[in-house]
Amino acid sequence: MIRVEDVSVTYPAAAAPTLRGVDLAVAEGELCLVVGPTGAGKSTLLGAACGRVPHFTGGLLTGRVLVDGRDTAAHLPRDLADVVGVVGQDPLAGFVTDTVEEELAYGMEQLGVAPGLMRTRVEDALDLLGLAALRDRPLATLSGGEQQRVAIGAVLTAQPRVLVLDEPTSALDPTAAEEVLAALARLVHDLGVTVLLAEHRLERVVQFADQVVALDTDGGATAGDPATVLATAAVAPPVVELGRLAGWEPLPLSVRDARRAAGPLRERLATPSGPDRAHAPARAQPVHAPAPGAPLLRAAGVHVRHGAVHAVRGVDLELRAGEVVALLGRNGAGKSSLLWALQGQGPRGAGTVQLVGVAAGPGARAPGARGRGARGRGGPDRDRGPDPARLAPAEARRCVALVPQSPSDLLYLPTVAAECAAADAQAGAAPGTAAGALEALAPGVPAGRHPRDLSEGQRLALALAVQLAGDPAVVLLDEPTRGLDYAAKAALSRALGALAAEGRAVLLASHDVEFVAGCAHRTLVLAEGEVIADGPARDVLAGSAAFAPQVAKILRPLPLLTVEDVRAGLGRRP
Repeated sequence: MIRVEDVSVTYPAAAAPTLRGVDLAVAEGELCLVVGPTGAGKSTLLGAACGRVPHFTGGLLTGRVLVDGRDTAAHLPRDLADVVGVVGQDPLAGFVTDTVEEELAYGMEQLGVAPGLMRTRVEDALDLLGLAALRDRPLATLSGGEQQRVAIGAVLTAQPRVLVLDEPTSALDPTAAEEVLAALARLVHDLGVTVLLAEHRLERVVQFADQVVALDTDGGATAGDPATVLATAAVAPPVVELGRLAGWEPLPLSVRDARRAAGPLRERLATPSGPDRAHAPARAQPVHAPAPGAPLLRAAGVHVRHGAVHAVRGVDLELRAGEVVALLGRNGAGKSSLLWALQGQGPRGAGTVQLVGVAAGPGARAPGARGRGARGRGGPDRDRGPDPARLAPAEARRCVALVPQSPSDLLYLPTVAAECAAADAQAGAAPGTAAGALEALAPGVPAGRHPRDLSEGQRLALALAVQLAGDPAVVLLDEPTRGLDYAAKAALSRALGALAAEGRAVLLASHDVEFVAGCAHRTLVLAEGEVIADGPARDVLAGSAAFAPQVAKILRPLPLLTVEDVRAGLGRRP
């Protein structure tokens, strides 16, 4: 169904090809997973398969890409629309109507599908993706994950023979992601649809793959059986990393297969002997619970409404210095609404948000002054600061900073250097403050490059550096790992840990439980706008069926969350 024959792609002004001599064949009714580090060319390969490369992106494509016998170099994307359906990374950018039901029908209208058949397909898509309750909702009022499901449904209603999906689960909670992937698997197995899919969260999708294509940073590609390719791939999900560490053959691709092989490893971690014994008492549990610092922000009885939707219901929350707190919950649970209410710019129908021991204005104390040696000083009413919502935007940024789901929303200037300079000026910071923060977060980002030309990780780092120029005591992040590979997530985890070590409070909303397991000290779970769990990350994650990371599921009942926890438990060096 898809044939890629000696394909190379070189973009204008690029020093080297993004793809180099790629050969690939995807059979009808096969799910092919494309993996690789950020910038390796995954989106380029997907774009070549649907005609967007080079027709929309420009650049030089050599070799040949055939989809159902059609050469994509000789056919514009519109000429492939009856065969190929495409879901991009940003669903909102692809919407053309106002409501969910209209969007699901739009593609079929363009293809001339009969009205009666259109209605049937819309109902099927609503049921398949759990969208029935949202059918009349305006698209702009949906959460990021709900928008993602609508974008997938809008493509599925046209019933293409080939689906090209770029990170289709990046904005979905674990349960919704499983439902979407299960739906894709049914399309593959029952209807013979061919799926070409790129995804960074491999732990979600690798078990569904018939073939894996691993792209290298030099543009080359290795294709084959998933277990064989992932055994040596630069990126791999935790279940594969654990299999590598334990020496399992063949490598398991699912939690179920890994649990079958994990008995000896579980016993070794629980009752080590020999050289491992010395490490067992101190390292059998991950270290994710630092001593609580002074409170920096308190919220009490917070309610948020969006029209008839009661998004946040009576939330009480305290953020303390030196702590990384993760906010989990299904799509539409109210996570983003709560973050914006805490930051002060979002609506708040009732309740209070109060800074504690944090001064507003240019004379505010630096968070570093509230570091380890100053913990425990906040808390009394006389140290209570203002409500962020009552501060001017410039003052609020110096106290509580928020990086939204789309970091590019904060970026509007033509170069990285201009963004950093503007951030310094707006925050009243010394010149070079934002640039220094960016270098610490993502070394080597070219100062003269346009922010839109950065990788997802670099763009996130720039947005975070812009916010850190104001030296805020509280840092809020909404889905910060979208579009990041495992290496970029590890770098972000270290950066958040460093911010906490400076005495700041960090709160991040995320669906990425593997990332949360590696960086969060404390975890909250939000459901229907209410906090239903609040405790140490180890306890909350390991005790949850929906939010437990792969290692916790495989090694349960041992209280281990990540491969690094297992490596430490075995007494091995990273």
